Amino acid sequence: MPLGTKGLAGITALIAWLLLGSCGTGGEEVCDSPLVTNLPQSSFRSSSQLTSSHGPVFAKVNRREGAGGWSPLVSDRYQWLEVDLGRRTQITAVATQGRYGSSDWLTAYLLMFSDTGHNWRQHRQEDSLGAFPGNSNADTVVQYKLEQPVIARFLRLLPLDWNPTGRIGLRLEIYGCRYTSDVANFDGSSSLVYRLSARPSWTTMELISLKFKTLKNSGTLLHAEGQRDHSLTLLLEKGRLLLYHQQGVSSSFSGQLLVSVGSLLDDQHWHHVKLERLSTHLNLTVDKNTHQVHIPAELSHWDIHQLSVGAVQSHGLQKPILSNRNFHGCLENLVYNDLNLIDLAKKNKNNQVSEVGNVTFSCAEPVSVAVTFTDSQSFLQLPGLTSWSSGLVSVALQFRTWNKAGLLLTFDLPQQEGTVWLYLSEARLRLQINKTGRAQLELSAGSGLNDGQWHSVELTSRQDHLSITVDKDEGATAHTSIPLPLTTDSQLFFGGCPVQESSQDCRNPFRVFQGCMRLLNLDSQPVDLIKVQQRLLGNYTHLQIDMCGIIDRCSPSHCEHGGRCTQSWTTFHCNCSNSGYRGATCHSSTYEQSCEAYKHKGNTSGYYYIDVDGSGPIKPQLIYCNMTEDKAWMVIQHNNTELTTVHSSPETNQLSAYFDYASEEEQLAAIITQSEHCEQELSYHCRKSRLLNTPDGAAFSWWVGGPGPGQVQSHWGGALPGSRQCACGLHNNCLDSNHYCNCDADFDQWANDSGLLTHKETLPVRSLVLGDIQRPGSEAAYRVGPLRCHGDKNFWNAAFFDKETSYLHFPTFHGELNADISFLFKTPSSSGVFLENLGIKDFIRIELSSSSEVIFSFDVGNGPLEVRVKTSVPLNDNRWHSVRAERNVKEASLRVDEFPAATQEAPADGHIHLQLNSQLFIGGTASRQKGFLGCIRYLQLNGVTLDLEERAKITPGVRPGCPGHCSSYGTLCQNQGRCAERANGFSCDCGPSAYTGAFCHKEVSASFKATTSITYILKEPYELSRNSSALPSSIYSDMTLRGENISLSFSTSQSPALLLYVSSFYWEYLALLINKQDELELRYKLHSGRDVELLGSRVTNLADGRLHTVTIRRLADAVSVQIDQNTSEDFNLTSDVEFNSIKSLILGRVQESDELDAELAGLASLGFTGCLSGVRFNSISPLKAALLHPDSPVIVTGPLAQSSCGSTSPANPYTAETTHSLSDQPGSVDLGQPLVNAIRNDSALIGGVIAVVIFVTVSALAIMARFMCSRKETYRNQEVKTAQPEDGHEFPFSSQADCQSALSENQKEYFI
Repeated sequence: MPLGTKGLAGITALIAWLLLGSCGTGGEEVCDSPLVTNLPQSSFRSSSQLTSSHGPVFAKVNRREGAGGWSPLVSDRYQWLEVDLGRRTQITAVATQGRYGSSDWLTAYLLMFSDTGHNWRQHRQEDSLGAFPGNSNADTVVQYKLEQPVIARFLRLLPLDWNPTGRIGLRLEIYGCRYTSDVANFDGSSSLVYRLSARPSWTTMELISLKFKTLKNSGTLLHAEGQRDHSLTLLLEKGRLLLYHQQGVSSSFSGQLLVSVGSLLDDQHWHHVKLERLSTHLNLTVDKNTHQVHIPAELSHWDIHQLSVGAVQSHGLQKPILSNRNFHGCLENLVYNDLNLIDLAKKNKNNQVSEVGNVTFSCAEPVSVAVTFTDSQSFLQLPGLTSWSSGLVSVALQFRTWNKAGLLLTFDLPQQEGTVWLYLSEARLRLQINKTGRAQLELSAGSGLNDGQWHSVELTSRQDHLSITVDKDEGATAHTSIPLPLTTDSQLFFGGCPVQESSQDCRNPFRVFQGCMRLLNLDSQPVDLIKVQQRLLGNYTHLQIDMCGIIDRCSPSHCEHGGRCTQSWTTFHCNCSNSGYRGATCHSSTYEQSCEAYKHKGNTSGYYYIDVDGSGPIKPQLIYCNMTEDKAWMVIQHNNTELTTVHSSPETNQLSAYFDYASEEEQLAAIITQSEHCEQELSYHCRKSRLLNTPDGAAFSWWVGGPGPGQVQSHWGGALPGSRQCACGLHNNCLDSNHYCNCDADFDQWANDSGLLTHKETLPVRSLVLGDIQRPGSEAAYRVGPLRCHGDKNFWNAAFFDKETSYLHFPTFHGELNADISFLFKTPSSSGVFLENLGIKDFIRIELSSSSEVIFSFDVGNGPLEVRVKTSVPLNDNRWHSVRAERNVKEASLRVDEFPAATQEAPADGHIHLQLNSQLFIGGTASRQKGFLGCIRYLQLNGVTLDLEERAKITPGVRPGCPGHCSSYGTLCQNQGRCAERANGFSCDCGPSAYTGAFCHKEVSASFKATTSITYILKEPYELSRNSSALPSSIYSDMTLRGENISLSFSTSQSPALLLYVSSFYWEYLALLINKQDELELRYKLHSGRDVELLGSRVTNLADGRLHTVTIRRLADAVSVQIDQNTSEDFNLTSDVEFNSIKSLILGRVQESDELDAELAGLASLGFTGCLSGVRFNSISPLKAALLHPDSPVIVTGPLAQSSCGSTSPANPYTAETTHSLSDQPGSVDLGQPLVNAIRNDSALIGGVIAVVIFVTVSALAIMARFMCSRKETYRNQEVKTAQPEDGHEFPFSSQADCQSALSENQKEYFI
């Protein structure tokens, strides 16, 4: 370059610098000026140079002087180039270029920054990735803009990789602008005190911001005092920033800890702190980590009267949190609201800020050179001292680490053929002396030394004394009388040993040390680590000298939902126990999001933890799930769901009741939003106590409901919002037609207004105000039931993709650090893309790659990664299968159904942010290739459900919803229950089953007394009046059975005892009983002219009071009987195989036993005392009909009550199903108390008359049938037909008669 051109360029740069310097950091000027161009030669240093023409002074972008750039003597990773900017400067970007006219350039490098030329700090992208991309040739300038500006004076660049066909070559430019600040130095006994001259007007926000740097891990930064002796104290404790609140005179040093933020803040680097006080909470920010804390109520209108900086200067009697621990270090740009306190102290105007002790306004920078042991090959070797020949040896150092184990120091004892190891084990310091392969001595001291704090260690040996000391006075000391004879030739190895096999002087049977060391002293003489770095002293490898590279991977913590973070030097671990979440970062919930989801996993009624937003911020909650046959109810209790009596009181005009729910506000809101239906009972029982008054008058009572604080509601249960009516007003059946509520009639008798509130926007009920309770004679009672919701809109949200080119698109998925994706699918196809979202380079995709493999693939900048799960069953069977994929900063995982999850660990120091920018495609890709055919349901991304159905309504080739659930969930229906398809899901039809419940799993049991009798009428005789000329044979239905399928459970101590009896119009019967020997007997009389056939089981002791299960199957003459888990017993009938014209089935006492022999008649009259459960005769369930369906053809006499006696497990009140019902029907009146359902007198009379008529009619028919009965041979078909069994377990009735034809549709539950 010509001389004139060089001079002109220098003048231009100087003018630009002066103009830039005139602008403060608070301006809006762009901070991107080049800073290197005009720096003097003294501003450049390097580890080495190839020749004088390759010196660091030539490392300026686009310059060709010398050899065209800097090149070190040796190209390795120990080289560096350093630039001194002359003063602290704001740096915003760095640019690199290769050496001019060569094949020398960098492909990757590290950046270090410092204020002093020591104590370097590595700059990292995304808080994890340290490497910066370099060049691909020698000429192109590659600029990297820093995500956050860096304030520093010195910059050091360390080459990582370079052109493999060349060597290290570099030209450099740094961009930024001048930085100005106000600094104060505190020496541990000094402070600043700011007193407000006048009491300020209260504001909703106050702000304190500052920067600090220190080498001390404890000290008070700020102490703010206000009225009523309230104070806030911001202090350092073990390198963390703590905020305390104190009130009044404290007798101890402790206050209330509000928040703890940050870590490793004693590293002598600047840290930015901002404390914001808003009306209801405080925000405390340290660097980029912000924590929010709700402040005590007394601080919401609290004013600061005095602010102490660097120490607690209290004018009250409060004791400091940290006694005698003032701040020792530097503060910068200390601003309270708009006041620069350091500037005020320097100018000393109005004495608002006063100095205590020696406060200086420049930062004293103590030099402390640290060394970082980075990996398994790191070690530091130092030679022995000549003074050791005297027998006095002393080695001291400080270290900090996260690892529990690692070698600190080792050396040989040549004279004694021994070795000494000083190492960490289980976070304790241990000393081991080994001689001739045997451990001669072991000492230990300290504990918990892997906490990341600096710990001091001193090893001292005299002629008759050996000791190790940890943390001096605060630590522990161990002693022994064995000396350590070291010589000048002894070599000390710190952290590890050389990897060369020829190294005989160092052996390490322990783990290597990963962490930092500083203040190494040999015989009280400090070791010059800069000389070590320059290869002038000792030896080393894989060390970072003049910096401590420790990283706190738990601050901020990547563990979510209260997971506890622990760490080592290279990674962190989240302990998710007792959090309700799982995964590497405790991101994914272990619980389902609704009772609906639990039901479809086969769970019955009970208490379950519900996590309404999955991996979202809302906590799991314990909720009762009431699983009915067609719904799964979520029941949320509050503090008073009972009917509560209100007595009149002249002193009280109103009664207010408030309801506190077991769920938090955000949980309630989420449950109500995602449920298809919610309801809450609201009842008012009254006697001379009006409710809402007339529509034109002021309401006596009202309630508050809805989200948040709720809104006043003027309607009552069963009416519409805003109607100012009760349910009777809506149905026009109130007691007084002039009013819209029964209670408003103001009768001097009990009435009630009850109903369900079903409009979700008004739920839940939060409070209730009753106004007409003060008059004499007024009586009232109210009840607000629990909030009950059913239906999960998210769980059944589905879309059907019927073309490979079709897809749904949604906004970009934002899952930068944590992404969990879950869904259900079913398909007949063997491949297809479920989901895809792209970025510039990053992407995320889940696809079905084959009929038995799902792939989760993504790229966050470290290259594509895949997680695969292969299944042992085909996934294209058109049944529902679940997929759950998660990617976080630690690992990626994929689970399909209940197959083992596959995981892929993330790189320890790689990119961690997933950056996407395209639309999210569901069921296909942007290229319309590899589309998915089938259904996708319940798709959630980070706990948020995508509304597939709404988007499918407007998308060609995609249909909302997806029918056909029984193929997947039908197996949940038990005990012959049948799966019934529904638009959203399925239900179990328990009609064919003797069981009930959501999955036909709940046994129907009853306790029988001796007088209890259940008669199920299988067939009535025809009325004679229908055909007076009919032959007697036509009176009876010729219903013939060639087989039975009987099952029941019983427990009794009675023997003999009749369990079941089936009668016929032809004096035939079937009886199941326990005989006198406590054995089971099955008696068949299938021919009136032949003897009873008795089939006896060999299983004994059945009348022992325990529950036994009996299963009987007959097909023609073959009969099998099984009791409990015993071997099935087989029998054969010899008399006949047809059971004709069956009349009734009887449980318990048999009222009419004329057709029985004397022994059986006597047994039948005794009845049965005990428990019967799950009784089933072919498709008939007589016990279930008697207990749950009284409208069926069943007659019950004697006491009968449903019980849990047939349950094989202990009764559990939490899993018992409940049936919701209102205490009263609207409009009912009862002259008694409102605690019992009111029944009108005329209804009772009519019911009694009907009962008498039915009883007389049945009795007459029974007598008629007995007299008209004749022998079966006259009417029976003589041809014996062979019965063919069906595929199922049921045995059909004969085709001659269909028992089902006599029943109406509402009785289909009991017959197939």
